[in-house]
Amino acid sequence: MLRSVALLFAFFALTATPLRAETREEWITLGARVHGGFGSFIPLGIKIGLDAVTRLKAEPRQLLVTYYDSDLSPCACFADGIAIATYSSIGQRTLSIANEKAPRHTLAVIIIRPRQGGHGLKYVIPASALPRLGAMNKTLDPAGRYDAVMSEENLFTVEAFQ
Repeated sequence: MLRSVALLFAFFALTATPLRAETREEWITLGARVHGGFGSFIPLGIKIGLDAVTRLKAEPRQLLVTYYDSDLSPCACFADGIAIATYSSIGQRTLSIANEKAPRHTLAVIIIRPRQGGHGLKYVIPASALPRLGAMNKTLDPAGRYDAVMSEENLFTVEAFQ
């Protein structure tokens, strides 16, 4: 009986924990499932989302994301990567795609802040990142794209946002 209770407790403890990607392969699988493919924009969104989670010391579902797309960006793929890394979603009203466009010379601007208020972060993906991201899509498989983006510097800037 005691063993059964211990097993039941262990089951509930494990299932109560939200599922979270931990390895490169898990991020690729999750990103491809959510977005329908795994181009270089997805891991860049993941990288930005994880950076925000770390800097803001956030738990899942504690962040609000406002995404500003640009006419220079082929699509808002970055937003899907950010969503899976931060647990933000349109359905929970913790992720929104702004009607306003990002400034010229940018691919996207992302504001990430705590749900409960306080300072946040502003991420800017410059248009200068597009050729590097495009080359990754042409020459690398999903694992290579993930590794390249995660090791590449200067794909975005970040600053405090009030």
